[in-house]
Amino acid sequence: MKANYKKLGPYIRAVKEKNNLGSSYELMGVNIDKFFMPSVANIVGTDLSKYKVVKPGHFACNRMHVGRDERLPVALSREVGNIIVSPAYDVFEVIDEKELLSEYLMMWFSRKEFDRNTWFHTDADVRGGLPWEDFYDLELPIPSIEKQKEIVAEYNTIVNRIKLNEQINRKLEETAQAIYKQWFVDFEFPISKESATEIGKPELKGQPYKSSGGKMVWNDELDQEIPAKWEPGSILDMFELQRGFDLPIQKRIQGNVPIYAANGLSDYHSKAKVKAPAVITGRSGTIGNVFYTSKECWPLNTTLWVKNFNLAKPILAYFILKNTELKGLHSGSAVPTLNRNDIHELPTVKPHAYVVELFELIIGKLFNQTGILVSEINSLTSLSGILLSKMSKAEATA
Repeated sequence: MKANYKKLGPYIRAVKEKNNLGSSYELMGVNIDKFFMPSVANIVGTDLSKYKVVKPGHFACNRMHVGRDERLPVALSREVGNIIVSPAYDVFEVIDEKELLSEYLMMWFSRKEFDRNTWFHTDADVRGGLPWEDFYDLELPIPSIEKQKEIVAEYNTIVNRIKLNEQINRKLEETAQAIYKQWFVDFEFPISKESATEIGKPELKGQPYKSSGGKMVWNDELDQEIPAKWEPGSILDMFELQRGFDLPIQKRIQGNVPIYAANGLSDYHSKAKVKAPAVITGRSGTIGNVFYTSKECWPLNTTLWVKNFNLAKPILAYFILKNTELKGLHSGSAVPTLNRNDIHELPTVKPHAYVVELFELIIGKLFNQTGILVSEINSLTSLSGILLSKMSKAEATA
């Protein structure tokens, strides 16, 4: 044991309260990112009285798959009320918050070095379980309670700022989505100066098209009314998709170029295959996610990316894909797979170039703000990692 480290065991105790009364607490699991999440287990007909109760301030962890996942899924409940977890989980609490803060302990559990240490202690089981005795024997520095509070406060300042930025980005995305629907689904885009002048009503410039009396015409191909001067077409008229590129893990050289898989950003590489901005969606495995990046990138072969922006521009292409039911297009094989031609053939309306240009200009400003916040999130995330690493140098109390 390091001179300034102490074993975890004397500071925690197991909690074995079961849901004996059958209370309707929400069933949760713990993911490998160390957060509680709603369980996806089918509990129809399941006796929930055997499930374990997790109260606010309690921890829950799954020690069964540490060797396989190379992480210990463990989380601190910050819920307002009680929740329940599988009987396979361990539930425990800190014995005395005057000696060890739960928030400080959760910070320690969040360190990459902690996960490496738990992996080292796994047993010979094929899934690599972590014995409870070994968990108790894990070591950590426990400084004075004042120092713990200082460390936690500094860390939470960063984490809360990250959460705020993420919340703002979600609002910006929702705003952009609402504008897309208003303009390209409800046809309430702003009337141009030229259009207003053509109909002899210059005062309508900037007013919503359809509700201001903009001319609508019936289109048999689309089986709906569309604005005059808009035309029926297909996705291929708007943009062209291309399959992503192979990049074996052993050939990846760490760099600053984002690598996108079907489920999103997966790694970084030293070379790019696609210029910025790029629009990417899952082709194989995970279907339905759509990603926009203002950086050159490498989309993997499990993705489709927009090779050519025809009538559409990058941001409009992103929202068209996001609002297309892609999951219904995949093949019926064991691994869901999209064919780009099936997407290309989907019917759509071809908007007036003026509306496309204006949408890109307005939403581009929102996306620029999102990019600034993402850069700040990345910097703050790196800083939080540094703070977690520095915990190993905290001086333990005598």
